Amino acid sequence: MKIGIVAGEHSGDQLGAALIRALRARDPNVEIIAMAGPRMREAGCDAIHDIDELSVMGFTEVIRHLPRLLRLRRRLTCELIERQIDVLVGIDVPDFALGLEKRVKAAGIPAVHYVSPSVWAWRKGRIHAIKDSVSHMLTLFPFETAIYEQHGVPVTCVGHPLAKEIPIQVDAAEARRTLGLEGDEPLLAMLPGSRGFEVEQLIDLFLDAATALQRALPDLRFVIPAASAKRRASIDAALSGRSLPVTVVDGQAHQAMAAADAVVLASGTATLEAALLHRPMVVAYRFTALSWFIYTLLGIKKIPHYALPNLLAGEGVAPELIQENLNVSSLVEASLPLLTDPDARARQTEAYQRIHAELSGDASAVAAEVVLRVAGQSRC
Repeated sequence: MKIGIVAGEHSGDQLGAALIRALRARDPNVEIIAMAGPRMREAGCDAIHDIDELSVMGFTEVIRHLPRLLRLRRRLTCELIERQIDVLVGIDVPDFALGLEKRVKAAGIPAVHYVSPSVWAWRKGRIHAIKDSVSHMLTLFPFETAIYEQHGVPVTCVGHPLAKEIPIQVDAAEARRTLGLEGDEPLLAMLPGSRGFEVEQLIDLFLDAATALQRALPDLRFVIPAASAKRRASIDAALSGRSLPVTVVDGQAHQAMAAADAVVLASGTATLEAALLHRPMVVAYRFTALSWFIYTLLGIKKIPHYALPNLLAGEGVAPELIQENLNVSSLVEASLPLLTDPDARARQTEAYQRIHAELSGDASAVAAEVVLRVAGQSRC
């Protein structure tokens, strides 16, 4: 059996790697052809493209790279059809993956999409394009299934693999030792994102806030995980000339968050990981002005919450600082209580413990069963 998997960013690489391991546990002879990152390669696949080829965010970034992305999608379509895959699994990156899935589905190959677009919250008209493109939708969260059921799209909620992988109790002292961060001084993890665009938008703002926070808490230290060598270079450049007690580590975002007393991070899947580690957090994000204008026209401001932990909790547990609400003062004001006020920390950690319990289960195993079933049906 041949399975195509297309992931487009580091969170998709994590999900893809867990899915590959679950598929191989059920069929050791399965052949996996993929657009992959380092984790998927380690899990075992024939990587025909790298996820960094899709590392763009926001409308203006996508528009600038659109000719290249369209060429890439055409090439991938041909390659996957020529390899005679039995099923395609697109992981997240819906604006790229759904078009790819529609093309391979038209060629007679079923397509499973893993990670629901936020169609339940905004751009709801996409459900019709999804129905044309997808043979089966795999959602990570229970609240996402209703809209697919209403429109007759086969759907399965699998839960989130991280909820199983991350233990209920995390040893912060051990995580600090792993990173070479001995001592019990307060530690703030800062994650400006895995994409170049995100780091460019956030790193100076995060470091300016770090300077202000250290004036209030002289013992405070910082750890910044760099998602790649390119992101490391950008972070190091931003730190040049600053006298901050910052440790930059390569990868190891999980350990950095586990080691920290609190986390400041870009909105995205990392917010869920921080929640499953039960770490108090402040969520930040900034688009280009044009991207934000277009997102506003499409209804993004109607979403009650942006961060996954808040969506799952059904309330604003973690502060969200988005676009015009994000500046040094607001970042310091939101972060400081998480380092100094036990009650402020407890309000978040108690909510995250509930989320952890709700999402626990073997998500990758359930996803693998669906993928193999859909692939098997295509052979009949």
